[in-house]
This record gives sequence, C-alpha cells and structure tokens, in this order.
Amino acid sequence: METIHHPIAEPEAPENYDDKRQVRLINEIMELLVTHYGGSLSEPVLDKSIDNLQKAISLAQKAHRHQLRKSGEPYFFHPLRVAHLAARHWMDFASVNAAILHDVVEDTPTTLEDVSAMFGEETSLLVDGLTKVDDDLLSRSVLKQQTYRKQVLLAVRDVRVLCLKFWDRFDNLQTIQALNPEKQRLIAEETRTIYVPLARHLGMGRVATELDALSLTILYPTRAKRYSAAVAELRKSYESTLGLIRSEIHNILEHHKIDALVRDRWRPFSIIAARSTARGLPALYTLDVLVDSFMDAYHTLGLLHRLYPPIPGKLRDHLNMPSQYGYQALKTSVQAGEARLRIEITTRKLARFNDSGVLAPGFEFRSKNFEELMQSLIEGESAFDMDSLRLASASIQVYTPQGEVRTLPEGCSALDFAFNIHEQLGLHAVRVRINGKTRQLKARLMDGDQIDVEIADQPSVLPKWLEWAVTPRARNSIRRYLRSKVRQRGGKSQA
Repeated sequence: METIHHPIAEPEAPENYDDKRQVRLINEIMELLVTHYGGSLSEPVLDKSIDNLQKAISLAQKAHRHQLRKSGEPYFFHPLRVAHLAARHWMDFASVNAAILHDVVEDTPTTLEDVSAMFGEETSLLVDGLTKVDDDLLSRSVLKQQTYRKQVLLAVRDVRVLCLKFWDRFDNLQTIQALNPEKQRLIAEETRTIYVPLARHLGMGRVATELDALSLTILYPTRAKRYSAAVAELRKSYESTLGLIRSEIHNILEHHKIDALVRDRWRPFSIIAARSTARGLPALYTLDVLVDSFMDAYHTLGLLHRLYPPIPGKLRDHLNMPSQYGYQALKTSVQAGEARLRIEITTRKLARFNDSGVLAPGFEFRSKNFEELMQSLIEGESAFDMDSLRLASASIQVYTPQGEVRTLPEGCSALDFAFNIHEQLGLHAVRVRINGKTRQLKARLMDGDQIDVEIADQPSVLPKWLEWAVTPRARNSIRRYLRSKVRQRGGKSQA
C-alpha cells in the first residue's frame, strides 16, 4: 500500500524548458501509449503507430522551432504537455498525434491537407477541431462563436475533439501569466461558462473541478491566495495526525489482506471552499482509498467503521447508484481521535472513471444524450445556450408512468420532461402528475420522480414557458412554435 496524491498537472519552472525535459516528456508519452494500447494492437499496427507518433513529434518540432510563447518558453513545450495530458488520460495514438500537431495548422505554414496526407483523416479531424475559425471578414466575437460551433459539430462526430480541448485549455490556464489581465479574465470566464460544464457532462468530474479552480484563481487571485495559505496551514498542523491515521488504516487493511492505495485529496479552490475554511479539516480534506473490487470496498468500509466511529447520517453509497455527477464511491465521515475527516472508498477501475470520465476504458458513456445536447445547442438562438449547458452538466433520472427511465439535467422542469418524450407532447402539455400529485408544468423535478403528462387538444404554449424550460430541446421547440404563431398572425393581418 502507498499514499499518493497527483494533481492533473503541475506548471513547470522556466529553467525546465530544456532538451532533457523534452526527451523525458516524449519518453513518458510513448511509455503511456504502449502501456495502455500495446496489448490490444498487433505488432505491425503498434510499430506503425509509434512511427507516426515520432513523425508528428518531428513535424511539430520543426514547425515551432523558432516560435516562443509570450512567457518566453519554446512553443513546442505547449503541445508536448497537452499530448502528455492526453496520454495520461487514456487517449489513443491518433489523439496524442493531434495534440502534438494541434497548433501547426493555425500557427505555421503546415496545412490540414498536409496533416491528412501524413497521418490520415482521423488525426486530421481532431486537429481541425482544435483549429480556430479564420475569416478576415468576420469580427472577433463572431469568429469565437463560429469556433465554438465548429468544435461542437466535430464533437458530435468524435468526442475526443472536446477532450483534447480540455487539455489545451488546462495548459493555457497554467501558463497564462504573460497575458494581460483582461485577456486572462476572458479566458477564465470562457472556461467556466463552456468547458467546465462540458467536462462534467462527459463524466470528467476531476477535470472539471481543476479547470474551474484554475479559472477562479485567475478571476479571484486574492481569495485564492488566502485559501492556499489556509490549506497549507491546515496541512502542516494535521501532518502528524494524518500520518498516524494512514498508518492505522494501512495496518488494518494489510492484516485483512486487502490491497489498497491511499491518497490525500485537498479540496481545490472555489468560492464555496474558501467560505468553508473555518470548518477546517472535514470541509477541505478527503482520504481516498482505492481497492480492487466492490467486495473489498464494502469490507474496507466495515473495517474503517470498526477502527473509527462513523458520524451518523454521513454515509453515502454511490457504488451501485452513481451520484448525480456520475461519481461512484462509498462516502463516509469518521471521528479519528480528535480529527473528523471524510473518507471515500472506490475501486481502481471506478477511480479511472471518476478522473477521466468518457476516456476511461469501460466507461459507459450516454452518447445519445450527448449528441442530442450538442445538436440542440447548435440549433439554438445563439451558438451556445449557456444556461442550458451549465445545467446539463449534472443529471437526474426520472420515470415515465410505464417505468421507462429518462435522464435529464438537474434543475429541469416537468415541461422539459414532456419535450424530452416528444415535441408534440410538450406543445400540448397543460399540467403533470408527479408521484401521483398534480403539479404545474414549471415544477422542478427531483431524482427518482415519476411523471405523467396531461395534455389538451390544442397547443397552449406561452412565452413564459421559456422561463420554465431549461433544456435546449424544450427551449428551441418553444421558440419555433412562438415564431410560427407570430408569422401566422402577420399573414392574417396582411390578408
């Protein structure tokens, strides 16, 4: 058993931008890819994949040779770090090649056709998804909206486009200090508005949390500094206590022959976390325990409750029933001597899901829900329906009267449910019965609700429905219907 804690990535000091570090990153990328995919690929395919990776590295090195970022670092380190993040999170050879090449089309004479000819259409599609729209006739704001739209369209075809964008944005946020403050603020706000909820929607909770923390640190640097200092002081004061607790847990699990990995997790910066510093350790620290199987997880929970008294009402079983964010673990709080702390127990496999979401091997991704969300965002009044996107990052499960499960965004209304079933059902809805009780269409749904929609012979759509609905599908249908009614009235008045 060992105790570990690895953040997604650490920013490098300027003196580390040298050939030695470059070689180390390349070797680690190669090792990760061979470890993850070497066993599933035939020897000829693996050899060709490695050759293509080396070609991509060589091309990017030459293309970026004389380029420096605004921070002064050699430009090639940026795509190399993005590729390293991709490889660490189970992305394949084509994805890593695209990460390495993702800026060559945008910033060098290399064209998308060149990439396609050298590496194939798969890599070319991913590079295209990371390349900004370029048109001298469009304003900067329109170009940005068109770039979002392009990423969404390509993400419907291949979700890896968005995942690569997360790693690109992650590295940009960590090396953003050379930009002017206003530019930093815009990038941070964009990240929180678009990429954080998309990461949550893809099950990448840890990625979303750390992207959010990096963005908030840029937006609220003073609060972030105070929070960092408070966590550092807490870590120092509890260092020996937590060491003793880990040792006791190690001993009891080893005695019962449970192979476990224990890791400390300190809460990343957020406004809520900053307000919780007065609550101390229980609010800012979690001890993660990773085991091999569900049986080991429940056995570990029993042993820990035998070792330390559990706090009543704090046990949550999200192993068999995932939380609304898709997280799967046993959660408990215990009193370990003078320290009250949270403990989360999960399997190594589920830990990969919790960290990497859709990218983790075996993750059950609701691709149909994702495609519908992306399509409805495209069909909206603007390039992105920001409120709907934010709400779509957490989901609930509700039921039809026949017991069919429907997955909807947290915070949605009964009206959203009706449109989720069918557009005509939504347009003709007048009221609903939630768990047998009559409710208005604006009633907010809770996880586990059963909903029966009552309808009228004619549509009764009202403009205020746009305030009740939160899903892009419902809002788009309501807008279309209201516009059609306006056109019909206009036609009649002219007649």
